[in-house]
Amino acid sequence: MPKGRNKQLIDERDRKLFERFYYWFDVQRLRFDDVIYKLSHEEFFLAEATTLRIVKRMLTEGATVDGHSVKRSRYVGFRSSRRQSAAGGQLSLFPE
Repeated sequence: MPKGRNKQLIDERDRKLFERFYYWFDVQRLRFDDVIYKLSHEEFFLAEATTLRIVKRMLTEGATVDGHSVKRSRYVGFRSSRRQSAAGGQLSLFPE
């Protein structure tokens, strides 16, 4: 038996987490941050960052729940991984 985590169990957990995300977000119409909190603290006992990473991955892969996909129009919870620098292009509050 190899050491480490079982990939099949992790994939199953991620699929179940996404199904619960779909239920709370699209069916029950809870706010995005409330759904992430509920999933991480009450249902799956994972860090919020881990829950967010799983949901983000499942959404970008186009995962569905019983043939239904999460509507992207309501989904605005993630930022780009590329940060913009604060140099040069911003206006100063106190012009000289």
